[in-house]
Amino acid sequence: MYPDLSYILHALIGTDQGNWTSIIKTFGFFLALVFLVGGFFFHLEVKRKEKEGLLQGVKENYIQGGPASISSIITNALIGLVLGAKIPYIASHFDEFKLDGAGVLFSSKGNLLTGLLGAAAFGFYTWWEGSRNGSDKPIAATKIVMPHERTMDLVILAAISGIVGSKIFAIIETLDEFWKDPIGMFFSGSGMAVYGGLIGAFVVLYFYVRKKNIAPLHLMDAAAPSLILGYAIGRLGCHFSGDGDWGIVSELASRPGWLAWLPDTLWSFDYPYNVIREGVPIEGCEGHYCRRLPNPVYPTSVYETTFGVLAFGLLWFLRKKIKIAGVLFFLYLTINGFERYFIEKIRVNDRYTFLGFESTQAQIIAMGFISVGLSGIFYLWWRHRKNASA
Repeated sequence: MYPDLSYILHALIGTDQGNWTSIIKTFGFFLALVFLVGGFFFHLEVKRKEKEGLLQGVKENYIQGGPASISSIITNALIGLVLGAKIPYIASHFDEFKLDGAGVLFSSKGNLLTGLLGAAAFGFYTWWEGSRNGSDKPIAATKIVMPHERTMDLVILAAISGIVGSKIFAIIETLDEFWKDPIGMFFSGSGMAVYGGLIGAFVVLYFYVRKKNIAPLHLMDAAAPSLILGYAIGRLGCHFSGDGDWGIVSELASRPGWLAWLPDTLWSFDYPYNVIREGVPIEGCEGHYCRRLPNPVYPTSVYETTFGVLAFGLLWFLRKKIKIAGVLFFLYLTINGFERYFIEKIRVNDRYTFLGFESTQAQIIAMGFISVGLSGIFYLWWRHRKNASA
């Protein structure tokens, strides 16, 4: 496994593990890919729907010219405070930063004096730039903002709300550990629940697009293929980092005969050098990540990635064929729900008793996704037929 970039480079070109490139964590790299690749396909779909007249621009008022606003000065001063406080601390505690960059960035650790100097510099520059380029008399103006112009805003909102949601849902499953170190656990770079991220991002983005007068159903359809593709890419991050997203102990010592052309690791894998340092020590290994699982398990993240790519292909194919707004999104919910419900049967997760059945948190949410997805498809189809016959 490859906890960070230094392990990847070691495998590719033989450089030392744990060097400065270890600040780039494997899971974080794939998480960034989720939003970059997902945002790309989402942007394409939004523009296509605009050309078809399904999404329209919205007139917005704005102020042209004038000095820098108080809010922009404060915002940039805060950025300067963080950068000024963190950069000197990271430079002098680089070994600590290499191991847990997120923990350092989101902690109270930092140099207060350089932080205050950074805040003053950024705040003053913002005021000076506004005074230099602004006019004495700001002018009220209007412009038409197309939905595709908001793609970056939507991706950033999805990233922030998704990460917060995923942390909250992960914490719910580990409340005992959370109360021991609430700040440290919430701001650590590990411990995320995918469904929490999806739900958190959906709630925030739904209210945002309603506020901006964008048709929610068409935007949800535009996002559906990107969501399942992002899910697949994220699972690759789980697999290559070895973050604990794996299955129960494998009962297959080797691949089935009819799949002899595939490697045994697809059926039974021990996740050496996993990022959560789970298992037994690796003989002769010297470093921070020196453990592997004593008993090989099912690499469920690989199965989910494969399913996610196939599901993306299906939704991408259907996106122009389904004419009822919202159906593609609810189809995505249904497909995602079925996949997650059944993969949980061979995944390692805490189990609860729900309606008399033993289920994981993800299975309970997956059943909700299936119910909402099927109900949404039926309702939209029924409403479409009713309006067509009226």
